[in-house]
Amino acid sequence: MFAAIQPRRLYRQVADQIRALIEKGEFAVGDRLPGERELAEQLEVSRPTVREALIALEVEGFVNIRMGSGIYVIQQRPRRISYHPEDLEGPFELLRARSLIECAIAEEAAKVATSAHIAALDDVLTKMASTFHSPQTSIGYDRDFHTTVAGIIENSALNRFVGELFDQRMTPYFEKLASYFEGPASWRQAFAEHRAIRDAIAAGDPAAARAAMQFHLQQSQARFSESFGEEPDAERGQPEGSRKRSNKI
Repeated sequence: MFAAIQPRRLYRQVADQIRALIEKGEFAVGDRLPGERELAEQLEVSRPTVREALIALEVEGFVNIRMGSGIYVIQQRPRRISYHPEDLEGPFELLRARSLIECAIAEEAAKVATSAHIAALDDVLTKMASTFHSPQTSIGYDRDFHTTVAGIIENSALNRFVGELFDQRMTPYFEKLASYFEGPASWRQAFAEHRAIRDAIAAGDPAAARAAMQFHLQQSQARFSESFGEEPDAERGQPEGSRKRSNKI
């Protein structure tokens, strides 16, 4: 019998193509993959899409990402994965969805927030302020902040939806991505952005609250958009067309 055709997310298609080349021996154990920029050019996708694909392959045990050095094929070891990578949205897709929904929520929250609501936000921010060196704790309070904002408008469906979107971060895939791009400095930035959202809601300024939430989620995307820095120093600063290309992809 035929099975229904399922659409594949772009980063999964990229990961599948690279994985197939590794499994066929086109890239041997120890080989360095082409750089992120080169892969994006050859596959005609964005660099964030390549980045998402490489993270997925690292979680699956096919490559090792060495910041500032490159992406290397490693000896395959069976790994038990408790989730299905093909079911996951990539971080950029997820952040765009959150932006559409949470900006509107922040705007509405600014119209109806009470002193009790602001006190609840302040309580979360106070706890978050001491967790910059503990990513897992920070993520928990990050979730609390966003669901507390959603809770202000007293719509249980939206509150649950915001929580479910956020919870898609709680996977090995997102944990690995965060390990490269999140740290005390990025959490301090996120805290300041959360504070700006809180202040706009407390001021009863819907436009400012929407703008503050939008800025926060845009900055979150920018933080995940940092390069792995895998291109050799010799290639940096050269015109893209002058860089040596691999024909393997």
